[in-house]
Amino acid sequence: MPGLRDPAVRYTLLGVLIALFLGALDQTIVATALPRIVDDLAGVERYSWVATVYLLASTAMVPIYGKLADMIARRTVQLWAVSLFLVGSFLCGIAGLFGPLPLVGDGMNQLILFRAIQGIGGAGLFALPFIVIADLFPPAERGRYQGLVGAVFGISSVLGPLVGGLLADHGDALVPGVAGWRWVFLVNLPIGLTAMSFIVRRMPLLPPLGPRRPLDLGSAALLLVGLVPLVLLLQLDRRSIPWDDPVTLGLAAASVVGLVTFVRRSLVSENPILNLDLFRNPVFSRSVGALFLLGAAFLGLIVFLPLFIVNVVGVSSTSAGISLIPLSLGVVAGATVAGQWVSRIGHYRRFMLGGGLLLFAGALLLASMPADIAYGRVVMYMLLCGIGVGPTLPLYPLAVQNSVDVREIGQATSASQFFRQIGGAVGAAAMGAILGATLAAAAPESAPPEILREAFALAMRRIFLGVSILVACAWIVTLFIPELPLRRAQDRSAPTPE
Repeated sequence: MPGLRDPAVRYTLLGVLIALFLGALDQTIVATALPRIVDDLAGVERYSWVATVYLLASTAMVPIYGKLADMIARRTVQLWAVSLFLVGSFLCGIAGLFGPLPLVGDGMNQLILFRAIQGIGGAGLFALPFIVIADLFPPAERGRYQGLVGAVFGISSVLGPLVGGLLADHGDALVPGVAGWRWVFLVNLPIGLTAMSFIVRRMPLLPPLGPRRPLDLGSAALLLVGLVPLVLLLQLDRRSIPWDDPVTLGLAAASVVGLVTFVRRSLVSENPILNLDLFRNPVFSRSVGALFLLGAAFLGLIVFLPLFIVNVVGVSSTSAGISLIPLSLGVVAGATVAGQWVSRIGHYRRFMLGGGLLLFAGALLLASMPADIAYGRVVMYMLLCGIGVGPTLPLYPLAVQNSVDVREIGQATSASQFFRQIGGAVGAAAMGAILGATLAAAAPESAPPEILREAFALAMRRIFLGVSILVACAWIVTLFIPELPLRRAQDRSAPTPE
């Protein structure tokens, strides 16, 4: 395909980035509006399900979208993903507006169901941008454009909480009688329709390069049977459902059975959802391993840094939210600069390793923070971590795409996204367990505020030490990723080491 001089390429890139922005924004925009939502829909006991069901659907469906992108024209898959996301957004925006619905129930149940629909579409919004960019640009030029994906993630993580809070608090004035929180979902419609306009009018069909064969529906079903319980058990509240609870053990058993059966079927299937032969490729297997570890580390930062800011530094929740802006800006800068330089010099591993060292240094600084640390120093450490995270977003997928047959780019790329997300879920659960265990041991329920503050500081140091260990392990794995020459043109063969 021609470069950005071709209007079709420009508008296609813009369309998929807008769609990605929608999906990434929806991960954070809803959180600040949830208190208003549960007050309006009277469903506080189902509070967590609004976020959990979206995470379940958007994580479990990512590998399936990758496979579909290898079998069906990319434009068709992209349009289906955006359409499902917009339908889900509209339904979320009117949840409970017309009272209880047959078989579904009250407004909170409706919102949970419609969030699942939104998440199914959102999985495609996350999986497809890297795949479409791989179609539009050869690997040697791809870094600079995949760096834009990292920038979109960073910008959306800044805007999401701010926009969500503004709409929840002041959206009532937009249309009299319509609760402001509904605009958190309805705002997706004009943005999404703009993205669809670019995709429909400008995006080339981008047909699959391999032979078209029927989707292995049994393999897809087994993958979901294995993944849904896994993601769910990682999201359960351990205060009410501990690790040794029958519910947790049952979900773990269901996940193991589903995934083992999925692997066995994939080994004999003619058209599996994920070609397990990809794991014989050292670039692929080591890249997804590093992404699993980095996903756990990054989500640990996102989830637990605001807790440290509020409970140890002692600032407001608003200031804690604002403090994530330097982290996000660091991600934007790191992703953009690394993508640009890789496209210029043709080497990617050195930027992966350099970013890992910066992230490791930032995590170690966070792990050394005393309880009386100044707010400004925490912000500087977060900026350093963000710059270190930035190169991981475009460069690991680039390495994977450059190493596989282009007929399998869809499933290989989606696998890299999937392992990052699963790593985040596993990491958040493990670090939450560290937090709970440390607080239980260091601060009894009747402890005075100063003791509780010191216990929080100790727990956070342990968590950030865990983050630094994860980053160090990812760095070691990255060190053994073979660096292949970046292809200068699209072809059907994968390069071999020089």
